[in-house]
Amino acid sequence: MKKVLLTIGIIIFLVGAFVFYNKLYLPPLPIENISKKTVIEKIKDSKIQMVKLSSENGQEWYVIKERDTSVADEMIREMLDQNGWTFKQKEGNGLFFERHGENLIVSTQMWTGDYVLVKIPAKFNE
Repeated sequence: MKKVLLTIGIIIFLVGAFVFYNKLYLPPLPIENISKKTVIEKIKDSKIQMVKLSSENGQEWYVIKERDTSVADEMIREMLDQNGWTFKQKEGNGLFFERHGENLIVSTQMWTGDYVLVKIPAKFNE
């Protein structure tokens, strides 16, 4: 009986370690080409709060280590302002910008309590 309990305990420990190591306890990502573990590593290894994660399907994905969405929104506004975009308004999780008559919509989403995911059309820095 002790061997069975020990075996079950070891299995539970190994499964728990696997889940923790691979960050499987975090919510799913809307980004296809990157793992949760990679996202956490990129933001922890960075000296800046806003880190580019990937480019796919004409979109650029960023993660911001920030609990306050208004602070994250301000970081996005500053980045786009540097690329000539003028902030127009915010509706829900969308930030609307304009440049030379062209419109751009940036969407944000709280991924966990500590991170905000940002999706920006790749044309923003052209």
